[in-house]
Amino acid sequence: MTAAPPRALQERLRDTRARLDGDVDLWVATSHPRDGVHLIPLSFLWDGTAFLISTPYASVTARNLRADGRVRLSLGPTRDVVVVEGAAEPVEDLDVGVGDAFAERTGFDPRKEDDRYQYFRIVPRRIQAWREANELRGRDLMRDGRWLG
Repeated sequence: MTAAPPRALQERLRDTRARLDGDVDLWVATSHPRDGVHLIPLSFLWDGTAFLISTPYASVTARNLRADGRVRLSLGPTRDVVVVEGAAEPVEDLDVGVGDAFAERTGFDPRKEDDRYQYFRIVPRRIQAWREANELRGRDLMRDGRWLG
């Protein structure tokens, strides 16, 4: 298999922003000092600056994020991946319009579930994107919460 030439920064930024705006699901990796790591797929809403996710309040993911807000997210297939390191904060008073936007975007409205759900806002601190090994150099698109380029 012959890999395409590596994308320039501006192309990677454009492709990554399109994925953030277009995808609905991502992988969420959390950890707990006693219980270790946990990985789960969840739907999300991207508002241009942060991700909004929701998971049952009693879930391992919610517990982990309340204990330690550090989180890693992954979008896309392994040969066109976006990896995000961020900080999650519980959303206690969800704006109705934001809740409606989340439900419309994801096709799922946690507010209508019998179980209690917790929303989290995740602000990215680092974003990387690559397709093949030839794109590992230059994979950083955001550092310290600031887009490069």
